[in-house]
Amino acid sequence: MTNPASPPPPDRQPDGRPLPPPVRWLLLAFAVVCIGLGIVGVFVPGMPTTVFVILAAWAATRSSPRLHGWLLGHRLFGPLLRDWQAGGRVSRRAKWSATASMAVCAVIVACTAHRRWTAVLAIACMSAVLAWLWRRPEPG
Repeated sequence: MTNPASPPPPDRQPDGRPLPPPVRWLLLAFAVVCIGLGIVGVFVPGMPTTVFVILAAWAATRSSPRLHGWLLGHRLFGPLLRDWQAGGRVSRRAKWSATASMAVCAVIVACTAHRRWTAVLAIACMSAVLAWLWRRPEPG
């Protein structure tokens, strides 16, 4: 029996009932799409990997314990997810990788934007994300 003050398991509704099968399938599909986008992000500069992998883990936790376990045990994604689950930690290597990718993208956007305000807006968003990212704790 669960403590009424404790939250329900992630694959359950707030009232403790299991998630309906269509919701679980949608979450599983979302997790798979996010994994695909995360893999693309490994090879495409400026495409975030970390965000998509974290979203995939969130959706997998609610839809497929097997997929979630696979993500946690993955050679590339596992350490990132375990650090995130242990208090929102992001490694210094991931921070520098994101910084370098966003710097390359900022240069590309600045050189190719048709309107100056779009480049300024994109670079401002990247700067805000980097400021947030560098404030995240690092694993011990």
